[in-house]
Amino acid sequence: MISAIANIVRRFLLGAVSLTLVLSSLQREATAELSVLLDPTATLLAELIRVDTSNPPGHEGSIADLLAPRFRTLGFEVDIIPTPEPGKSHFVARLRGDQSKRPVLLAAHADVVGVEREKWTLDPFGGVIKDGFVFGRGAIDFKGGMAVFARAVMMLAEKKIPLSRDVIFLAEADEEGGRYNTTWLAQNHWPKIDCEFSLNEGGWIIKGNDGRVLYVSISTADKLSIPFILTARGTSTHSSMPRPDSAIFALGRALAKLADYETEVKLIPSTRQFFLTLAKTASPPISDYFRNLTGDDPKLVKQADQEISKDPLLHAIMRNTIAPVLLNAGFRGNVIPGSAEATINVRIIPGTDPIDIVHELQRVIGDPRIDVRLGALSPGALTAQASSEDTDLFRALERQARSLYPGAEVTPYLFQAGTDAAAWRSRGVPVYGIYPYAIDSEDLSRMHGNDERVSVQSLQQGTRMIYQTLVDVAGRR
Repeated sequence: MISAIANIVRRFLLGAVSLTLVLSSLQREATAELSVLLDPTATLLAELIRVDTSNPPGHEGSIADLLAPRFRTLGFEVDIIPTPEPGKSHFVARLRGDQSKRPVLLAAHADVVGVEREKWTLDPFGGVIKDGFVFGRGAIDFKGGMAVFARAVMMLAEKKIPLSRDVIFLAEADEEGGRYNTTWLAQNHWPKIDCEFSLNEGGWIIKGNDGRVLYVSISTADKLSIPFILTARGTSTHSSMPRPDSAIFALGRALAKLADYETEVKLIPSTRQFFLTLAKTASPPISDYFRNLTGDDPKLVKQADQEISKDPLLHAIMRNTIAPVLLNAGFRGNVIPGSAEATINVRIIPGTDPIDIVHELQRVIGDPRIDVRLGALSPGALTAQASSEDTDLFRALERQARSLYPGAEVTPYLFQAGTDAAAWRSRGVPVYGIYPYAIDSEDLSRMHGNDERVSVQSLQQGTRMIYQTLVDVAGRR
């Protein structure tokens, strides 16, 4: 009898212990989930995503309305700068320092590209926080960066950090396309955004398959987006009587030649250093290809190019790229048009002369009936200079990146696309680009795509890195 009672007590105690362990585990999971849901950067990002600023039309003024009271409450001087287009404005918040040094500026664009809603599994403007990620259009490009930058500068005010320089936060309009972008802002309101140096979107913090950060790239220059117009001309006549000088056929043959053409590898110093850095993070044979690409042996460079170019991003940053983007020909089904036109978007390496590209396209096409001309350029596009690595801001960002991601390589970088940095770089102001959160190849593939996302942990780390960078570069010692 006593033995039976003892067994019952033992089973009860074991059950109680098991229940305690289960409850403890559930409590830890709930606490972790709650910390994700309540993270201030993730929460702000979710709110920003819920404001649909797809451009066109943008309506970035709604972001200014969301942010203004929060910054004012913390003591920032706030300016909402309207553009001539209703609903489109730029937001500027300035936290005053003692002005013994010139300002540092953090710029983030408020507009996003549109979506194919039917291809998303979640509401692209729902700002859903799920499975440790914030989902929605702009999560990576660039409302995630806006949330990180905003929280970092807010923390300076919340913690009452004494500042030697003003810290300016800018949420801008029309970066994804439009007339009233930072070029317009700089032309009309330069004193509001004048600074010693700036942070913007650009370089990457890339994770490997094991979740470890492999490298942090800080962009010091952007490829330039240059339009070239190809025009073919022929005889306009009835479609029942085709002639051999069809403008559309001629244009098609020209485009086919461009499709089969590959531009040569062209490395600038930052790109060369970037590939040497990748060689340190990779294993053979790819590490050898990265090193060979920067060498002088044409045969090894060609072989390395073929292998490395399998990655579209790496292919893009080591050469001028050619992409057809617009076609215009014909107006009726029974008329052969007298002309046909294609717009070619060439992303050129800084230092490339666009006229040289005109001659290159003419040579490849090899048809005098095809006219090749340079399209309209954005003001300041060709005068933007690569930013020096010899500044307090670059060194501070590099230092904090190494501290946050021990063992990761840090390198300057040529950004493969365009940003709005030319408004500053064309005036001699250094701009450094970074997407301030660690992502992997899966996350990167969703950018401008479907189910765009960024992890809450990466947002937390990025906020810490940018905050410490600002304390380093703007804090009064």
